[in-house]
Amino acid sequence: MNRPLFVSLDGPKGTGKTTLLEAVTQVLRAGNQKVIRLCERKSDPFRGETMALVNTLARNPCRDLEWAVCQRLADSRRWISQNVLTKQPLDSIILIDRWYPSDAAFRQTIPFAEILQLNMERDVRVPDLHVGVVTDPDISWARAANRSRGLGGTVIQKHAEHVACTEMFEQTVKDHGWMLCRNEGTVEEATMLVVSRIYEVLGLNVEVDARLGAQGIA
Repeated sequence: MNRPLFVSLDGPKGTGKTTLLEAVTQVLRAGNQKVIRLCERKSDPFRGETMALVNTLARNPCRDLEWAVCQRLADSRRWISQNVLTKQPLDSIILIDRWYPSDAAFRQTIPFAEILQLNMERDVRVPDLHVGVVTDPDISWARAANRSRGLGGTVIQKHAEHVACTEMFEQTVKDHGWMLCRNEGTVEEATMLVVSRIYEVLGLNVEVDARLGAQGIA
């Protein structure tokens, strides 16, 4: 490839997405792959202003405010695409924690088709591999409840809302033919699936199971 492989991991709260991303990074690096770990939130220089708007939206939900949030996020992703992704080594694998697919879970009134079109019009980079990480909503809700920070959500506060966002996200992943990773078993199983797909996209035939065991992950 003449540019880094770009992989996004998205999903509702509590699905183990960040833990999975860390495990995938470890296994790929064990295979002598150059991995760049990014986080949309931490890479976004305009995050403070956007979250202020999200907080306003949570208190006063309406379509116009939600569309404004979508626009701000798309503008930020364009900035990241132009100023962060282009600076990474050509022989690297970029793993990013959240990208525009996450809007399918957290935006409640704007159809995802409109959000996707907005991001494409902003020239937001399209991942070479979208990974949608999901669990049964009861499982992810329980996982989030056991974390020190809880659900940590501004938009989603109730179990019914979490169920709805999980269903919307999973349907969007299926509709677009993205990789659906059900993370309800062990992190080792999910890691093997994601790493195998990454190597498949790279056109490499690699024995992932052996590498997982060698790293003490399996």
